Amino acid sequence: MTTYDNLRLDLDDGVAVVHIDVAGRPVNVFSDGFAADLQRLIEAVVSRDDIRGVVLTSAKPGGFMAGGDLKDFVTLYGRGLSAAQAAAEYGQGSRLLRRLETCGKPVAAAINGTALGGGYELALACHHRVLVDDPRAQVGLPEVSVGLLPGGGGTQRLPRLIGIGAALPLLLGGRTVGPAEALRLGLVDQVVPAEQLLPAARAWVLAQLHRGGPAQAPWDVKGFRVPGGAGALAPQASAWFGTATAQVRRDTQDHQPAPLAILSAVYEGTQLPIDAALQVENKYFGRLLVSVQARNLMRTGFLHRTAARKGVRRPAGVTVPPVRRLAVLGAGMMGAGIAQVAAAAGLDVVLLDAQAEAAERGKARAVDAWAREQAGGRCSADEAAARAARIHPTGDVAALAGCDFVIEAVFEDRAVKADLMARAQAALGAPGDAFVWASNTSTLPIEGLAAHWPQPAQVIGMHFFSPVPRMELVELILAPQTAPATLARAMDLALRLRKTPIVVHDSPGFYTSRIFCAYIDEGMAMLAEGVAPALIDNAARQAGFATGPLAVTDEVSLDLQQRVVAQAQADGLAPRFLRRHAQPVIERMNALGRLGRKTGGGFHDFPPGAPKRLWPGLAGEFPLRAEQPAADTVAARLLCIQALEAARCIEEGVVRAAADADVGATLGLGFPAWTGGPLSYIETVGLKPFVATCDQLADHHGERFRPSAWLRERAATGRPFHEDTPA
Repeated sequence: MTTYDNLRLDLDDGVAVVHIDVAGRPVNVFSDGFAADLQRLIEAVVSRDDIRGVVLTSAKPGGFMAGGDLKDFVTLYGRGLSAAQAAAEYGQGSRLLRRLETCGKPVAAAINGTALGGGYELALACHHRVLVDDPRAQVGLPEVSVGLLPGGGGTQRLPRLIGIGAALPLLLGGRTVGPAEALRLGLVDQVVPAEQLLPAARAWVLAQLHRGGPAQAPWDVKGFRVPGGAGALAPQASAWFGTATAQVRRDTQDHQPAPLAILSAVYEGTQLPIDAALQVENKYFGRLLVSVQARNLMRTGFLHRTAARKGVRRPAGVTVPPVRRLAVLGAGMMGAGIAQVAAAAGLDVVLLDAQAEAAERGKARAVDAWAREQAGGRCSADEAAARAARIHPTGDVAALAGCDFVIEAVFEDRAVKADLMARAQAALGAPGDAFVWASNTSTLPIEGLAAHWPQPAQVIGMHFFSPVPRMELVELILAPQTAPATLARAMDLALRLRKTPIVVHDSPGFYTSRIFCAYIDEGMAMLAEGVAPALIDNAARQAGFATGPLAVTDEVSLDLQQRVVAQAQADGLAPRFLRRHAQPVIERMNALGRLGRKTGGGFHDFPPGAPKRLWPGLAGEFPLRAEQPAADTVAARLLCIQALEAARCIEEGVVRAAADADVGATLGLGFPAWTGGPLSYIETVGLKPFVATCDQLADHHGERFRPSAWLRERAATGRPFHEDTPA
């Protein structure tokens, strides 16, 4: 046995079984230490006569290798490296894999679990790939999702292995696949049960040794041709590259360079010998590594999001019992959705509504969703039945007895919520010290709601996003009295529901609602100014927003906006919370009864069975001005007003962590992913240029755009929001 810091080699009958075990990491990553050990291993394989073949596997259960270390990559933009410097510095891994591939001895990968990114590229550089038959095992090249391309040969080996037409959707979509699909697509050569994994890989190596001759990848054999052809003369080149380029530009609006770089690397590289092709890939990889978009996507979309999903904001050292029996009060779309994900996570759920029939309908929505999952093969009949059995619909508040965690998701009215708290308290009796009352409110201050509960320390906001089964964000809102144990228990529940929690502090509108209202209000303000409604929403989509401000307002409804404004006025909130620049539009649309999708019409018409379309009457209600602004001007207003509001939330202590602000905006509100979130957007633009732009917007469109003295001072000193990157 030969041991390195990150590898262990066991030699038996000429076959070296190499167990990868990167030190100090829960999963294997392509670290500098691993790369150094891999180089030593390869030289040993080449030079030692007693090593006749190799099997690579992982010593870590359930995972082969996760790829490159993004905590290192995310710093490259700030280091100021050129693309050529980054390509040179990070081309070592690709050269190592090529050295492995051309070592002259057969190498098999025994993939005992997930192999993603650089991990799957390591497998591609082997001559044979055996994957464990386990649904949790996934293989693929997801680098595009963090603004990169596979830099270890993935853009060149995968098309040569399965053809350009099959490879491009995987490279451009970043999709990972399980064992059966991986075998069908040709990403692996064998799928075997776990107990047969190493024997199967070893048997293949021994068979190659018996056959004799040097081991070669197919693309190193003289006369090799890419399956289906390559280059402009390939039969389907137009579909592969012309159509794909158009689709990428449509989907990204040219804000994300990685997909186009992948297309270019594949197009150029597949027409060249493999060594020249790898140099082409490395050139594009270097360009992406130093791009601000990659920095933003890696930092927010992966590092900060992953940290949130691991409970990074959970109070340290606080031990609380797990939730045993959950109550969800209100069986509408939100309540039913919460009950659905809770039951799927194995929790017993009491689903309470004012009428038992409404509670039954809420459960039925969950059951229908699981039936669709079952039809799609994502859930067994037994599991669907077990989930359904965990939801107990009722109209009787007495059914709350024994529940140790309550999520209230009823009508957004303080009096209604207070009355429900009083009735629930009588049914619950004396809840234990670990009991938590969570409100799904999106706007009402938690401190005010907590005043209606005998132990205010047990009250927290737990703001889910609709539709709950699909939206992963949960905003946990702390009132001044909320106890650390309450936060810990709410976070534990959020993580059990497979949600991504952020932590914010009590404030009118909290965090996400504040910046969401800033977005839709700016859209309505522009409409009142005479900006064309199509221009408003199209400019938003061109900037990368998931949905335009007018379109999304139709979905959340205009009567809700009127109630929120009325509540703010009744609470005597400061003028900046009264949304006065949007009020004329809100009031007029409510007077017209055009409240959005739920009434069949708002800013758009929603004809049954047909796509929505802009309401022709808008031009009469809000006449167009003669000179329309440029689309980038409209986009700047929408981006800046939300970024400015996010900065105000940091200034006021509503959000303490910039990471939470960016994760919350991108996951919960569809803020453009390429920006990394509103605070990363400010850093992308530059703090000083951002402040200058906001001043210009304030001069033309109102003081809501005027930066505070705090933000001006931060810009003057160049102090970024993300001072501790990565999280």
